[in-house]
Amino acid sequence: MKKRIAVLISGSGSNLQAIIDAINDKSINGEIVVVISNRADAYGLSRAKQANIATKVLQHTDYQNRIDFDQALLKTIDHYQAELVVLAGFMRILSAEFVNHFADKMLNIHPSLLPKYKGLTTHQRAIDAGDKLHGCSVHFVTAQLDDGPIALQTIVAIAADESAASLQKKVHVTEHIAYPKVVAWYCDERLKCIENKLYLDSELLSETGFKLSF
Repeated sequence: MKKRIAVLISGSGSNLQAIIDAINDKSINGEIVVVISNRADAYGLSRAKQANIATKVLQHTDYQNRIDFDQALLKTIDHYQAELVVLAGFMRILSAEFVNHFADKMLNIHPSLLPKYKGLTTHQRAIDAGDKLHGCSVHFVTAQLDDGPIALQTIVAIAADESAASLQKKVHVTEHIAYPKVVAWYCDERLKCIENKLYLDSELLSETGFKLSF
């Protein structure tokens, strides 16, 4: 049975496209049942429509507060009976109630080697710190921002003359490999989250997850 996936976006949806492509080439044993955006102008909605995937716009500005928005979002995801929720550039902080409802069933991708550089401007912060390595992390979502058990990290070298823009581009390429891979593991039931620890093929992963070097 294919796993039912809901993808949440706010922007261009390039990671969404990478997952759509992986489903189309049979790398992921799942189907995206809905793409939800909090912005009506998100280009990712066009990507979903081109792939004949249902779309839904829930603009957070239409709701009085975050709790009401999260409740509407939760009900929409449950309506589509999603078994996995994928955050792909979804620029809203989710309430603890929402996160707990989808505990061990929600993934996020963050452009740093967590636990380093939670939040924004991760590429510039890595350069400013004099780091030699950078990358992205795919992790399960908890109520803490950019926290939760890490499934996989990609590793790229930071060049001596690296700019934030060039580093972002370098990391972005690896995101499109990393995210579909973790989604595939989940859909094949190879990746399991048990008591905040991750197991891949029944082997306990390290706290920073599986590593892919580029």
